[in-house]
Amino acid sequence: MTEVIHIEKKNVKFLQKVVELSGEEVTMCEQCGICTTSCPMAEEMDVSPAGIMRAVQIGDESVVESKAIWFCASCFTCTVRCPRGIDLAKVTEALRQLTLRKNVDHIDLDEVKKESLPAIALVSALRKFTG
Repeated sequence: MTEVIHIEKKNVKFLQKVVELSGEEVTMCEQCGICTTSCPMAEEMDVSPAGIMRAVQIGDESVVESKAIWFCASCFTCTVRCPRGIDLAKVTEALRQLTLRKNVDHIDLDEVKKESLPAIALVSALRKFTG
């Protein structure tokens, strides 16, 4: 028996936005869990990679609040092993873009000791944690 899920119009818009930004057909994910078992960062995530995909499928916008989207290392292990060929790294990048577009800074540059950090760490932090 196939499960039928009804999602509200605003949730459909969220799903469509993620599909548009990522270029991935998120609804094709069959929730096999291979992405989660393959992910080297899954232990550190508050939402599993399969959980991220499911949240997007049902239009659950709260997934952008998860720390998991920032832990994705874009190593593409999930993509290589996905039976549907879905690039989960593109999906998590789309979720990060949606978060950053809110123009919320998650770090205060005045409090960062810039001279004691490698330049690459500063660039990475600015890319991920500032709007």
